[in-house]
Amino acid sequence: MQENLHLKIHPGTDPKPFKSEITEIDDNNLILSSSFCFPRGGGQPGDVGTIKNQNGETKFNETFSKDYIYHPVDDINLFKVGDKVNCNIDVLTRNRNSKMHTTQHIVSALSDTLFGAETVGNQISKENTRLDLLFPNRDVFDKTLLEEEFKKTILENSNVNIHEWDRNKIKNHENMRHIKFMDRIPNEIKFLRVVEIEGVDLCPCGGTHVENIGFLDPLIIKSVKSKGAGKLRITY
Repeated sequence: MQENLHLKIHPGTDPKPFKSEITEIDDNNLILSSSFCFPRGGGQPGDVGTIKNQNGETKFNETFSKDYIYHPVDDINLFKVGDKVNCNIDVLTRNRNSKMHTTQHIVSALSDTLFGAETVGNQISKENTRLDLLFPNRDVFDKTLLEEEFKKTILENSNVNIHEWDRNKIKNHENMRHIKFMDRIPNEIKFLRVVEIEGVDLCPCGGTHVENIGFLDPLIIKSVKSKGAGKLRITY
């Protein structure tokens, strides 16, 4: 059983080096007894960094998950099962992704409040985030209004909190967003991680986030494109 520390440690910024042990090697991927690395998912890229043991140090590339978190390394020959390892997550990459992900929560919440738009897809990249919004009437979308409301929102310096709530509490909470996907989660999983941006947003999420939205940068929308009936893709 692997301990997934990224789900427990908040905020997700400025990750500290961590120690672990190799429990399995699959092709060029290391599986560790515990990991603070975020595996790509939910539109957020996985972590990258370095990992070392007594034989040397090598890069690990974008982490991903199957049953466990996989750490793809450049030189698998340095390692064997049972090795103790030291891992360093690339701080700049993690911090950027955490800021982008928290920004996405706010943009999605504001788009819902201002325009009645539902977020139906998102993808964070190195420079931008892409967000797909489905509108009852996409003609009401106002790029400038969204940017201005985002600016006002982050000036409130709201805290970002992490909860572990049972499924019933999540489904029945009047302020909960983005719960349609929960039917795809096995029923034996009774508790889910919920991210709360105080006064702004509340939804289940396994991503990494900042501690306070006052750390976020202003929203700059770079493009708005039609993606079919009622749908817009905004890139910011």
